[in-house]
Amino acid sequence: MNKPIEFRIDQPLYQKLHQHLFPGDGDEHGAVIAAGIVETSRGIRLLAREVFLAQDRIDYVPGTRGYRALTAKFVAEISGYCAEHNLCYFAVHCHGGRDEVCFSSDDIASHERGYPALLDITHGGPVGALVFAKNAVAGDIWTPSGRFQLDHMTVIGSHIRRLYPAPQPRLCAANPMYDRHARLFGDVGQEIFANLKVGIIGLGGGGSLINEWLSHLGVGHIIAIDFDRVDLTNRPRIVGTTPWDAMTWLTKQPIPWLQKLGKRLAAYKVHVARRVAKQANPSIRYDPVVGNIVDEAIAHLLVDADFLFLTADSMQSRLVFNALVHQYLIPGIQIGAKVPVDKQTRQVGDIFTATRPVLPYAYGGCLHCHELIPAGRLQQEALS
Repeated sequence: MNKPIEFRIDQPLYQKLHQHLFPGDGDEHGAVIAAGIVETSRGIRLLAREVFLAQDRIDYVPGTRGYRALTAKFVAEISGYCAEHNLCYFAVHCHGGRDEVCFSSDDIASHERGYPALLDITHGGPVGALVFAKNAVAGDIWTPSGRFQLDHMTVIGSHIRRLYPAPQPRLCAANPMYDRHARLFGDVGQEIFANLKVGIIGLGGGGSLINEWLSHLGVGHIIAIDFDRVDLTNRPRIVGTTPWDAMTWLTKQPIPWLQKLGKRLAAYKVHVARRVAKQANPSIRYDPVVGNIVDEAIAHLLVDADFLFLTADSMQSRLVFNALVHQYLIPGIQIGAKVPVDKQTRQVGDIFTATRPVLPYAYGGCLHCHELIPAGRLQQEALS
């Protein structure tokens, strides 16, 4: 297995862990992270679900073969919990230092003694260990097929942060085409854009603009999902459309069967979006998906995305987007416009737009928590 392994954790959970490991006493402290796992062609992501803090001198005690160790009772309880809930077990401790960290020889020896048995207890794991410095993390990951190193940890919050075992080598200068971007974001920032996979759900007015902007920024991979076609009424809102895309020379005919043929031959929104993206960045990897995010197979295409944009109107799309954010620890933004109409007078009120960041933790903007996914509307949309 040569796939990169990433560990994802949300900001509040990371802060809880970091404060426990580095309380200011300069000593070593321990914990366990229970994590989910998702594997795709891009790599493996371990998704932190819970952190169990080991109490000093009760759960984390002086070791017989090393400085400190988790007690057998604590390990048994948490590994049993992980086995019961199909989660991965990762022991955690800290070392001194700031920007670089690695396991000691005593650490490695303890892994070799204990982790083969833990693999059996957790029904194949993976299991492993993480060691932290204040700005660094290293990982030793055991699976039935072998032993692997952690590539990096991503902390998901209002600012996305990556931790590595050691400072990363300096990157080459950005492509001259992105010279002005690099002056703002730096060469590192432009490299981040180039390695991103971004999902856009809905390629109408808002989604087509997002698509154009991301392509011009140099985002390396976009997956766009929409089942709709271009027509005469949505052409003005969709970036890059032509009369030919809407087949207006057929749909404007007075003959019904020609109108119907024109609608069937009209371009899909995602195919127009791909054309716009390729014009902005010919090297972009672009996956136009004609379909509905509600379909499980289509939703699964986004489980390894780095960021999600929701620009669709339906409650079902909000539900799936919200679930993807929380289950797979993917930050996202919901973007939409509202045109209020008075039910009595039928007059149009003040039109406004909404931009809602949605992050995978409590008070992070959950659409369900804010009652933006009403059950009645979901039920209505589910009717044939």
